[in-house]
Parts: sequence; structure tokens; C-alpha cells
Amino acid sequence: MFRFGIKREFGYFAGGLLLGTAGLKLLGSRDAKRGYAHVAAALLRAKDEVMKQVTTVRESYADVMADARDINAKRAKEEAVIVEDAAEKA
Repeated sequence: MFRFGIKREFGYFAGGLLLGTAGLKLLGSRDAKRGYAHVAAALLRAKDEVMKQVTTVRESYADVMADARDINAKRAKEEAVIVEDAAEKA
């Protein structure tokens, strides 16, 4: 299907090797490391904000569940009174 000459294939290999080596040098440079540090700092700030929101949601959930328990307790008392009234009338 594809017929490449040995010279062409070697040229692609050498070019890829050269670009890969240059890329590694760029990724390990001081400027790149500073950039990584800034990205990491931004991610840590984002994590802190998310954790604040999670805490807020958990607190709201606790309030809602406490209200739900109160509602169910009140409803159970009302049903108990209705059952007692029905038993007395019978």
C-alpha cells in the first residue's frame, strides 16, 4: 500500500525524535515549571471553593432533614390521635 523509501522513513523517525527531545526540554524549562505552579495553584483554589460549596450543601441538607423529621413526627402524632378517636367511637 504505502511505499516509503528507507531515507524517508528514517527522516520521519529522526524528525520525531528531534521534536520529542525539544518538547521535553521545553516542558522541563523554568518558564514551564512556573506555568505548572500557577496552574496547580489555581486548581488548589478551585478545590477550596468546591469544598466550601460542598459544606454549604451539607449544612442545608442537615436542615432539610431535621425539618422532614419534625414533619413526620407531627404527622405520626396526628395519625395516632385519629386512630385513638376512631377506636373510642367504635
